Amino acid sequence: MATAPIALLELDFPALESLMESWGEPPYRALQIWEWLYVHLATDFEQMTNLPRSLRARLAAETTIGVPQPVDTLRSADGETLKALLRMADGETVEAVLMHYERRYTACLSTQIGCPVGCVFCATGQMGFRRNLSAGEIVAQALHFARILRAEGKRLSNIVLMGMGEPLLNYEASLATIRRLAHPQGFNLGQRHITLSTVGIVPAIERLAQEKLPITLAISLHAATDALRDRLVPINRRYGLDALFEACHRYVRETGRRVSFEWVLIGGVNDTPEQAQALCARLVGLLAHVNLIPLNPTPGYKEQPSPPAAVDRFTAVLKKHRISHTLRLRRGVDIQAGCGQLRQRYSELVNK
Repeated sequence: MATAPIALLELDFPALESLMESWGEPPYRALQIWEWLYVHLATDFEQMTNLPRSLRARLAAETTIGVPQPVDTLRSADGETLKALLRMADGETVEAVLMHYERRYTACLSTQIGCPVGCVFCATGQMGFRRNLSAGEIVAQALHFARILRAEGKRLSNIVLMGMGEPLLNYEASLATIRRLAHPQGFNLGQRHITLSTVGIVPAIERLAQEKLPITLAISLHAATDALRDRLVPINRRYGLDALFEACHRYVRETGRRVSFEWVLIGGVNDTPEQAQALCARLVGLLAHVNLIPLNPTPGYKEQPSPPAAVDRFTAVLKKHRISHTLRLRRGVDIQAGCGQLRQRYSELVNK
């Protein structure tokens, strides 16, 4: 039975060094290959011109880089958002999104295929859960966009683990991705430019706090009372708001890092002054910032984005209580940039 090729993007640097040692290669070969993968963004072993031809041949025979195949790519009318549907080695597809904000190019990466959490307004939550992505499969999404930007003379500046899936339910792969992309001799992305978004898996937040990583932790909150959050984010029935905010306070104490709270504004559901007041009460004494996000409508959820008047009333309460907040620009609505929407459409077409 043939041995499966080694996926190089699944290896951290010590593992790549061990592989080269087992092949009888000098130690510096690992760094050369690492640089080809993460600095030069190579997609083919023949591009690795400072390696001996014999080593390139062995790499081609026994390993693979793990470059995903683009199935579909959509660009928004304003040119600021690019959404890709990528096929992994086993045929599963996953979404990733590239967004341009002024001087920043941010890649939104998926950590799972589907999602087990089931937030009612999310297209990914509506499709159910397929499997976790490996660290290499998550990293490959970032490298895909980095290649596109390099061809335009630009550089990927920020990463958010905020696409399909719940990163803290795929903890090891998510943390490996962060460390892989931050490696100083490779992709070298500063960890302060990396955001991890979670619906609030309390034990994993407490574990993450002990990692002492200088990343940004974002909590997908969307409601400030348990009664409403139970409806919107079902995991709240397991990890309620009291436990979640206790974990956030501990996270800030351990890391000194501000916590961001994501709030999708849903018309007539969570955009009331009462919810804004409850949110402000929850944030007392917490180093925090609120990101307000207009809802991206999905076929599986009938509600619509909050109208401007409701947004104004909501933000007025935050201003009164001096809560740091940002109203995020809507990106990619014309290309269904909400996570899961492109994969959902592709699956429907394939299964017709």
